[in-house]
Amino acid sequence: MGIEAEETAVEQQRRPRILCLHGFRTSGEILKKQVLKWPDSVLRRVDLVFPDGPFPAEGKSDVEGIFDPPYFEWFQFNKEFTEYTNFDECLAYIEDVMIKQGPFDGLLGFSQGGILSAALPGLQAKGVALTKVPKIKFLIIIGGAKFKSPSVADNAYASPIQCPSLHFLGETDFLKPYGLELLESCADPIVVHHPKGHTIPRLDEKGLETAERFLDRIRDVLAEDEEH
Repeated sequence: MGIEAEETAVEQQRRPRILCLHGFRTSGEILKKQVLKWPDSVLRRVDLVFPDGPFPAEGKSDVEGIFDPPYFEWFQFNKEFTEYTNFDECLAYIEDVMIKQGPFDGLLGFSQGGILSAALPGLQAKGVALTKVPKIKFLIIIGGAKFKSPSVADNAYASPIQCPSLHFLGETDFLKPYGLELLESCADPIVVHHPKGHTIPRLDEKGLETAERFLDRIRDVLAEDEEH
């Protein structure tokens, strides 16, 4: 199959619809600007939706002066990241977005959105979140980690996260050790290493190839599901 024929085949198949959850005190618009820098060969394989978090930022944003406000957060937490405020409200809000703008096939999350995204399949499997929407079929996690509090962790990671997952780990990211911990809770993780810190990386040749291969696999899984 020639490149043009292959591209047409990619475009004709149903693209996975992905709910993209932004970082703490940023916004859907900010995440969109960063992700849309990825090459067309990745972007044309997916259908991305970028909502804002439910709560206006309650303090200073790390991206002030880099990206324009408004800024949002998904929930609030203490300094040790062991206590969470408005967490149930956050889960209800995400489910509402999924009902109104879905159905969604998978999640993409960065930072706070990545921590949240990685916890949702387990919470859904346990019946404590996203009970009114289809099962999450895959994850793309950038600069993610695990929840520390047993109130969330005991359900989120009770058994390995079964859906395929693609993880971006930054060499100088302060969350990298926790991102590696998260991999241990995933049954089927694929990893892209990049030299940057806590950011959404541009894709080098190897990262691009890995991301394309992952998305092609997801497309095949979705096509099989629709045949059954």
